[in-house]
Amino acid sequence: MGSAELEGKRSGWMPSMARIEDYALIGDCETAGLVGRDGSIDWLCVPRFDSDSCFAKLLGDEHNGYWKICPEARSSSERRYRPGTLILETTFTTDCGRVRLIDLMPPKTDLSKVVRIVEGLEGEVEMRSELVARFDYGTSVPWVSRLEDGAVSMVAGASMLLLRTAVPMRGEAMKTVGSFSVARGETVAFVLSHQISYQDPAAPEDPASLLKQAEDFWRNWSSRCKTAGPYSEAVQRSLITLKALTFGPSGGIVAAATTSLPEQIGGSRNWDYRFCWVRDATLTLLALVGAGFFDEARAWRDWLVRAVAGSPRQLQIMYAVTGERRLTEWEVPWLSGYENSKPVRIGNAAHTQLQLDVYGELMDALYQARRGGLRENKRAWAVQCALLDHLKSIWSQPDEGIWEVRGGAKHFTYSKIMAWVAYDRAIKSAAEFGMKGRVEEWEAQRAAIHDEVCRRGYDLERKTFVQVYGEPQLDASLLLIPAVGFLPPEDPRVISTIQAIERELLQDGFVRRYDTGATKDGLPPGEGMFLACSFWLADAYHLIGRDAEAKELFERLLALRNDVGLLSEEYDISRRRLVGNFPQAFSHIALVNTAHNLTHREKPSEHRGSKRALPSEGDEAARSD
Repeated sequence: MGSAELEGKRSGWMPSMARIEDYALIGDCETAGLVGRDGSIDWLCVPRFDSDSCFAKLLGDEHNGYWKICPEARSSSERRYRPGTLILETTFTTDCGRVRLIDLMPPKTDLSKVVRIVEGLEGEVEMRSELVARFDYGTSVPWVSRLEDGAVSMVAGASMLLLRTAVPMRGEAMKTVGSFSVARGETVAFVLSHQISYQDPAAPEDPASLLKQAEDFWRNWSSRCKTAGPYSEAVQRSLITLKALTFGPSGGIVAAATTSLPEQIGGSRNWDYRFCWVRDATLTLLALVGAGFFDEARAWRDWLVRAVAGSPRQLQIMYAVTGERRLTEWEVPWLSGYENSKPVRIGNAAHTQLQLDVYGELMDALYQARRGGLRENKRAWAVQCALLDHLKSIWSQPDEGIWEVRGGAKHFTYSKIMAWVAYDRAIKSAAEFGMKGRVEEWEAQRAAIHDEVCRRGYDLERKTFVQVYGEPQLDASLLLIPAVGFLPPEDPRVISTIQAIERELLQDGFVRRYDTGATKDGLPPGEGMFLACSFWLADAYHLIGRDAEAKELFERLLALRNDVGLLSEEYDISRRRLVGNFPQAFSHIALVNTAHNLTHREKPSEHRGSKRALPSEGDEAARSD
């Protein structure tokens, strides 16, 4: 991963559509923004990940909000994160000199803030700041005024942005702009803060102090990361990304910082991922524990227990960052969509679906938390027992499956396997940790599900498990059969299923979730390669002893990261571009776990299948809840 140039023959101020991989992430552990190679923040929602945006150029155009700082003249750029941090440095080179733009969001204490500092490195460079604030997903134009202390106030309804800088700012064509020059050794700073409009304007803060606070926070946090051999840098960057996608007050982890980045350019598979999925639970916990981040693992576990508490009949597959349940989906007609990929969706209707696999994921995550030595959550076991009672009455029903299809409920094989996991982990919790429950009944349920899946989910003629009972399509989720412990890796049915997926779902060396042309999922066919599925294939290779192929595939996947180490949800092999929401927590979680499988003595895939234990919290410095 090296430097990347802007188009040298055009001014930095001509409109352009950045590729998804042209963005980097900044965040304050409650929300996040995306910064392009050109110095433009094109996406920012405040004060939470799922709040309305104030910059939405990413999903529309310049009229929908952005904040760009870059040289007036044509330039090239290269960028990096400061090691061990989420502080972005973009270095612009012009004919007149070089400058460094430092972008960060200090970990939130009271208000969300964006700090931008321009440092002169060589010569003298003419710079320009151009800010267009548009609240309510790019539609509400604020009233802009100057306060007595010189700050620029931007107010619309309940929202207010305050811009503080020594640069003289002026209004120009519905933009707030400022021109300035930076010579070697000079710095120019900007601080943009968000607050409720009826509150008194927040006092100014020193940008250098905010930078130091952020650097100290991230370096202290990332220094705890366990090494992963040759993949240590990639693992640390993925875990920093995962931390940045965590809503600090609750411990909930959002699937991505964005909504509606398309799974296929120009297509309609555009979803809001700024919520927390129960499905991510176990793999997230294993990634955190395996890297030594027990505090974050415990916070995630506790978020899960709080979110799902209540009537077992009302278990959802996803929740908002503090556990809210109403995630009503609607379309934004005034946003044109990323590269005209419509519609732009806010909210996610899949939260109302029945997806049986989440019962298994939840039970497995809480079981793995116990195995990791996390102090018991007093509410967890009672909630688990109630959910198991409910699962007994619904596991035989059709559901919408792991991929949240909108083509009607079916008997998805993987959903049934995860129902088996739910009972299996309850039985193991009773045996290993003395938890009290109806073990004999659970054993009967576990046996019944296992028998049905092996009878109805396995195609004897083709020698493979299938996506749906009685239908021929395959599904990449079946790669997880040995990892969850449903069958051992050496079982011939596991081996032949992996081989079938290689034949039918492997394309250009990467794995499709399923054939969108063959599976009626309620949407037009076509999407990229779902990156987590390719990591799962590498894990499956490792489990069956094909380690050289596992390493080769893993390193191909690492090469898809952008220049600052970030992955989206999918990869378009024809365009050779990242697609889908960005950065994607599930992709980075899969990266961490596969790296640990290939380098650690304690391997998440073997651990989840109950072959060996990961290090427990008790093995580390003492921690208390």
